[in-house]
Amino acid sequence: MTGASTTAGQTAGRPFSSAGWLFFMMVTMALSLISTPAAQAQSSRITEVTSPGGIKAWLVHDTTLPLIAMEFAFLGGAAQDGPQKMGLANLTAALLDEGAGDLDAQAFQRKLADHAVELHFDAGRDDMRGSLRTLSENADVAFDLLRLSVNAPRFDDEAIERVRAALMASLRRRSTEPNAIANERWYARAFPGHPYGRPVDGTLESVPTLTRADIVQFAHKTLARSNLRVAVVGDITAEELGRRLDAVFGALPEAAELAPIANVTPQHLGTVDIVPLNVPQSVVVMGTVGLERQDPDFMAAYVLNHILGGSAFSSRLFKEVREARGLAYSVYSYQVALDHVGLWFAGTATKNERAAESISLITSEFQRILDHGPTAEELAEAKSYLTGSYALRFDTSSKVAGQLLQIQLDKLGIDYIDRRNALVEAVTLDDIKRVAGRLADARKALVVVVGKPVGLSGG
Repeated sequence: MTGASTTAGQTAGRPFSSAGWLFFMMVTMALSLISTPAAQAQSSRITEVTSPGGIKAWLVHDTTLPLIAMEFAFLGGAAQDGPQKMGLANLTAALLDEGAGDLDAQAFQRKLADHAVELHFDAGRDDMRGSLRTLSENADVAFDLLRLSVNAPRFDDEAIERVRAALMASLRRRSTEPNAIANERWYARAFPGHPYGRPVDGTLESVPTLTRADIVQFAHKTLARSNLRVAVVGDITAEELGRRLDAVFGALPEAAELAPIANVTPQHLGTVDIVPLNVPQSVVVMGTVGLERQDPDFMAAYVLNHILGGSAFSSRLFKEVREARGLAYSVYSYQVALDHVGLWFAGTATKNERAAESISLITSEFQRILDHGPTAEELAEAKSYLTGSYALRFDTSSKVAGQLLQIQLDKLGIDYIDRRNALVEAVTLDDIKRVAGRLADARKALVVVVGKPVGLSGG
């Protein structure tokens, strides 16, 4: 694929009519059923569109179905919350489709439903993302509602309190959910005093303190053209997309007002943190240093991780922890590449009396693969799977748009889809040996255990 460059002039209680709801559901199903060959074929025709006003987007023009899928992101995210405003990005994102312009929340949602438009926003650590789905015949309405949501969100008191109540209910549920506790505790311990150490959703103490003024200010500082990334797939030409980009985003501030975020490394490696919880199984999260996405050795580390614990049924961790010893039903490892740190995780859930044994075994498998590497057969099998399964990421227009957006965020280049499998195939045993040497600190992990583990002490 060669990238081209073109310049081109439910929340509870929301009222849906029965006909509008049925139509909405039918369109939602249709959006998810674009065939793999069609979506994958269209993904090879990526065009970089520049609007008359200078806003850029990646486009795959696909007329297979009369649908348009847009994924976009504003860089910043929950890392911009501030230590006293945890959960602010998340609350702001949840409110952007809760009324805008002259439409209050009910009217806004009714218009979305009546025209079978999907629009939602969410916040992560490094960005706030939006997603739009529409029939091409309803594009005028869909893009206008998107325009209103990012330029003139109402942030009405009623909507704020209703959404806040829903978020508080979610936080209360998460406060007793072992996986949520383990993940939040790991980030808090690994990054004390850094934005990554704060929970994206906020806390039961912080969310009630967030004010309308906080929300308005956050939106003003982060919704801007300079930190915007856009990917579009579907029945829309480059010229039309250019016009719509200006109509939707053109009135936003030119530059975002983002606080600088420092690069960071995880702390407390080599320690165990136990969170007592009266449950029959202990949830284990083990995290250590990894590689950032721009690192030239990232792909070798990616293949190495697949062999260790990235494959559901053929990884070393699966074979040793589940098949050989029956310690857990599920065990896994994965990489996380945030904007300011690369991480490598492993995790499982096991009986309290076998948590210590499971941690010891996972640790030894980490060390063994770093010390000795995989076999040639393991490497060949991993590369075959990773190259053969890549097409599954492009089996719907929404997935294609999501992949294009992530490639932009990762700064991999518009031709990355063409290059990706070759990068996997190029990984050698020597590459993995080199990466293992660079990841010496990965032999030590910060381990968080939620439950009542037997024979395991923290510290």
